[in-house]
Amino acid sequence: MAVDIAEDVMKEMEGLVKDLNYHSYLYYVMDAPVIPDSEYDRLYRRLKDLEERYGYSLPDSPTQRVGAPPSEKFGKINHAQPMLSLDNAFSREELKEFDKRVRRLLKTEGPIDYTVEPKYDGLAIELTYRDGLLAAAATRGDGYVGEDITKNVMTIKSVPIRIGGNGAVPGVIDIRGEVYMNVEEFRKLNREREAKGEPPFANPRNAAAGTVRQLDPAITASRRLYLVCYGVGRMQGLDIQAHSALIEWLKASRFPTPAVFERVKDIESAIEAVSAIEEGRDAFAFEADGAVVKVDDFALQRELGAKTREPRWAIAYKFPAHQAITRIRDIRGSVGRTGVITPYAVFEPVKVGGVTVSRSTLHNWDEVERKDIRIGDAVVIERAGDVIPHVVEVIKEKRTGEEKAVAVPESCPVCGSAVVREKSEVAVRCVSLSCPAQIQEKIIHFASRGGMDIEGLGEKNVALLYSRGLIERFEDIYKLKKSDLLSLPRFAEKSAQNLIDAIERSKRTTLAKFLFAIGIPHVGEYGARLLASNFRTLEDLYRTSPEKVLRIKQVGETIADSVATFFGDEGNIKTFESLRSSGVTPENPDFTAGRGIRGTLEDLTFVITGALPKARSEVEELIEKNGGRSASQVSAGTDYLVVGENPGSKLAKAESLGIRKITYEQLAEMVKEGGDKL
Repeated sequence: MAVDIAEDVMKEMEGLVKDLNYHSYLYYVMDAPVIPDSEYDRLYRRLKDLEERYGYSLPDSPTQRVGAPPSEKFGKINHAQPMLSLDNAFSREELKEFDKRVRRLLKTEGPIDYTVEPKYDGLAIELTYRDGLLAAAATRGDGYVGEDITKNVMTIKSVPIRIGGNGAVPGVIDIRGEVYMNVEEFRKLNREREAKGEPPFANPRNAAAGTVRQLDPAITASRRLYLVCYGVGRMQGLDIQAHSALIEWLKASRFPTPAVFERVKDIESAIEAVSAIEEGRDAFAFEADGAVVKVDDFALQRELGAKTREPRWAIAYKFPAHQAITRIRDIRGSVGRTGVITPYAVFEPVKVGGVTVSRSTLHNWDEVERKDIRIGDAVVIERAGDVIPHVVEVIKEKRTGEEKAVAVPESCPVCGSAVVREKSEVAVRCVSLSCPAQIQEKIIHFASRGGMDIEGLGEKNVALLYSRGLIERFEDIYKLKKSDLLSLPRFAEKSAQNLIDAIERSKRTTLAKFLFAIGIPHVGEYGARLLASNFRTLEDLYRTSPEKVLRIKQVGETIADSVATFFGDEGNIKTFESLRSSGVTPENPDFTAGRGIRGTLEDLTFVITGALPKARSEVEELIEKNGGRSASQVSAGTDYLVVGENPGSKLAKAESLGIRKITYEQLAEMVKEGGDKL
């Protein structure tokens, strides 16, 4: 061993790694934990302390799952054996035809042993283990060459870093499976994206694929993904003769296997098993879009072989989508915690897949316009698994002429304030600081360490104070009395006094911290410092114009429009004045009389087109944080066009003007290398 660690310490580290990996398997794969989270956390902290103290970690340590630096692009991995896709069947008769083909090719009239399992709707991957240790992970790609996603896959807790349990350990094995996102996690992620004004994922599969293919493993780690293993490619040093035996070995080796798995004696029994999976599909935590029937015996699989793209020994029976026809009674807007107003349809109640539904998100107002969805329309709605139903299409043939088109709202449906729709966003947003739908989230941000830094005013206490009617707007924070707090649970004499003292200290802050605290859309900590360096006082920002904000070199049109709209809202100005009356007095040591803040992209203007590996808002922030300017339209003054997948008309205009095109990875390289060195 290259490291100098006492034997007893090494034994403790090995024991901790073994125990933690076992408890992760029980929690994430078996869903049957035997120790409380607090005990797992204690063991994890002890292991981490030892690793940091001695500067060494075992290759299968759970601490290795996170912390890898972002990649600039994915490498390529060749599959030792091709990863083929499956042929599809859409009826029981087609399953019987599959059986006939199998028996004809095998030249047998007797029944064939098959296996049946759910078809998970996720991203197909291959895990390569060498001497029991995870060496690589790759996407299917074109079936022959996939993308290297090893760092991202290691963040998925149900993926074993080392083959465990009591199964035999092969020298080399390529285990195949599916990375997927549970339906509930999918719904949570889409709610968060819609609240940020980002487009929602269409389905759990897209969400899983998008998460696994993030260039930054930390983003993958932040979303809960799962693995199911159902196949094998290359296999050296392991004698397994059937698919059912492989599943048993996977289970014994602590790999997650299909939720339902059955070995049957003939095609009729296989069809019964498929029917049982279809009937129970809505009870699964994941989305199943079909069932897979496979010849069990590996020798027979090899004899059957494959066509160009599909094996002859397996077939996927695809379930029909749960659809129904209903009529839209109303189209309304709901306000998220960040002010984004999302349209939703209210239906005449209808049963879809055994569940009565009466409403569905319409995602955004552009979607309503694109599909021409109107009040009174007859529509086809679809529900897959436990996912909220969505409108597939409008049945325009059923229109009577009395249907009503819905305009984008001009005022917030909760507080009545004027709303804004920025050029670079599909989102419609309420920017009022006093909107009840968003006030709790805004107060939490206002009190955060980067903002007003009010220690003790976190999420739980904000919720408690709001529920008791003690804070309903920012200025209410500064009206709190110690006696108010002492009447509440969790507050004693000392904790109540500490919060009152923290509130009092927060009155003296900097303008930059105050501007960050009030939550101007698109303005982070760096943007707040930029504004403070160019505007001497808060009052100088009142009713400012986009043109004036745009004079700041590092500020683009999106931020300029957002700042002008925010400070043009009379209700917001009234809130600022109330805060000042409460004693909040921001000072401005950052004012530089317009000299701004220099950065590595100084004096460069960028325009973005197409889908990038990160959200557009994040890329704009990266540009502006490093001194550049992000514009929404291509012009002669544009220095670079950042091009993603499916670029729009901006690409043709940039080419006609001779503007340089770069990828997101090249932009990141410019920032890393300290400027324009491409």
